[in-house]
Amino acid sequence: MRRGYFIGTFILILSIVTTVEAQTVNKQDLNTKQICMIEISAFTATGNIDKLTTALNEGLDAGLTVNEIKEILVQLYAYTGFPRSLNGINTFMTVMEERHKKGINDEIGKEATPLPADFNKDEYGAKVRATLFGQEKIPPPSGYQLFVPIIDTFLKEHLFADIFARDVLDYKSRELVTISALAAMSGTSAQLQSHLGAAMNVGLTEAQLKQFISIIESKIGKSQAETATAVLEKVLATRSRQQ
Repeated sequence: MRRGYFIGTFILILSIVTTVEAQTVNKQDLNTKQICMIEISAFTATGNIDKLTTALNEGLDAGLTVNEIKEILVQLYAYTGFPRSLNGINTFMTVMEERHKKGINDEIGKEATPLPADFNKDEYGAKVRATLFGQEKIPPPSGYQLFVPIIDTFLKEHLFADIFARDVLDYKSRELVTISALAAMSGTSAQLQSHLGAAMNVGLTEAQLKQFISIIESKIGKSQAETATAVLEKVLATRSRQQ
């Protein structure tokens, strides 16, 4: 009797420990909304309208608000260009019209908080960029910043100020959107490397980034996933040396 009792108790404890461990792992996974953000961003970047239509519907069903999806599509123009962004926005308009006809009322969500009249875009953007890329101090301009100073102004004042200051999405979501687009496109490994590092700086974990790459593989393609894996390995190696 006592032996059977102890065996039963041990099995119960083992089951509880296994469940807790599983829950801990699950907490480290990307959530459904984040997965939808990846797919929306990647299909916008590649211009796959049919798959984007499906991803937009799934995103709304998963709880992404209308304004969150609008914000994703607006941000993407900075990385994919106006044509892809506008195609995504027009596709979203069609999706919303069809859902409205079906009687589906999606949550609109919050609007971006208005910025103060004395908002210093150059200063704010420089600080945001430094934060994203793990720099304690704003470094002096170099490279392309010196060669074409106006592009540095655009990056600071528009991308990292006008866009990133909009609080509809947090930095973690914005970096997830960015790496999804960059991983889906070709010829953007250097930018992907920078933004994978930024993604980790704002809270995305190594496990989540590997899950992100598995989604890119299943939704976009094996070659894109292989490139992203190689870039992530460089990022992880660099961070390991810096510790």
